[in-house]
Amino acid sequence: MRKVVITGMGIVSPVGCGLEYAWKNVVSGKSGIRKIDEFDASDLACQIAGVPVRGTEPGMYNPDAVVEPRDQRKMDKCILYGVVAADEAVRDAGLDTYDGDKNRIGVSVGSGIGGLNTIYENCIELANGGPRHISPFFIPKCIINMAAGHISIKYGFKGPNVALVTACATGAHSIGEGARLIQHGDADIMICGGCEGAVGKIGVAGFSAMKALSTRNDEPQRASRPWDTDRDGFIMSEGAGILVLEEYEHARARGAKIYGEVAGYGLSGDAHHITAPAPDGEGGARAMMAALNDAGLKPADVDYINAHGTSTGLGDLGELAAVKNLFAGTNACMSSTKSMTGHLLGAAGAVEAIFCTLAIRDGIVPPTINLENPVPEVGDFDLVPNVAKKRPVNVALSNSFGFGGTNASLVIKKVA
Repeated sequence: MRKVVITGMGIVSPVGCGLEYAWKNVVSGKSGIRKIDEFDASDLACQIAGVPVRGTEPGMYNPDAVVEPRDQRKMDKCILYGVVAADEAVRDAGLDTYDGDKNRIGVSVGSGIGGLNTIYENCIELANGGPRHISPFFIPKCIINMAAGHISIKYGFKGPNVALVTACATGAHSIGEGARLIQHGDADIMICGGCEGAVGKIGVAGFSAMKALSTRNDEPQRASRPWDTDRDGFIMSEGAGILVLEEYEHARARGAKIYGEVAGYGLSGDAHHITAPAPDGEGGARAMMAALNDAGLKPADVDYINAHGTSTGLGDLGELAAVKNLFAGTNACMSSTKSMTGHLLGAAGAVEAIFCTLAIRDGIVPPTINLENPVPEVGDFDLVPNVAKKRPVNVALSNSFGFGGTNASLVIKKVA
């Protein structure tokens, strides 16, 4: 089987845009959650979210540097996030000057929800003004595969072009399936990840109606608190994470920088409930073991787990139970970077795979902030509370679970 490595990464997130800016803030325990000011949220139960801060200063979201403003009008913001993150990843991997066979470079970028705000806005236009008010760009502006399409068109990548949709597991599944395309010889390089831009009136209202979101509106930076007794729901966020995956010998031959290896990929289904995970985390446990088996590793080999860890009652406890069972007696620790980023939905798995890769590179594990009163089920398991921890990380595991009972786990390890 062909070995798959990571040669480039790019990120757009509430904690920073650009790899090193986002990583510095996450390691520092800095929250990216704030009051919603993009629209009037005063009548919503949840009035806080994680949204990339737009501007021209380093670390801010500056799409004008990547996409002409007139072309941005043809993209929902989730697609634009994906294109901007992909631009950083492509340049990081040195593919912006690549003169090899672009028929062997593909794209696997999906979204959990896609252009929700564009759909909402056009529904209002239709209701108020009739069909003549619908933009001719409406459909291509919002459909989920257009992030992959725009990335492919921008760089001339003519290999496999796919877009997966598995709710909050989308980013992880996109990486895993992209890796398999390389392993099976369908491509030498894949641009993989997820993007999401669902923070809008309709999206926040929808999740609020489910009682899924935190209503700690007066303390936004303290609202996302996985495994804390005072958690009251997750925080919606948006952005994108993109990784360049490449066949190992191909990467070496062109002198590419290698961050790590995508060594294992596991997936499973709960077959339990449309939104709630199985209480014992059994489905997630099977995905984790499948990823470890795929990598030829054992639980004792894992140093760090980046949890799905959304700050919800059932989800937190189910994942914790599964992890404690699988990794009992090992030296593994686990944290939830969602305590800082919020939940980027379909982009979460890709952003968190990036954080796992950087934890390996730098030998530091990001914290779970706001973990002040751990639930009793935590016991003595190390959830890296509040402060990052310096420690060697040779193997990291990243979990992503989604509505419908879909689960994905990725194993990323250091390349010797």
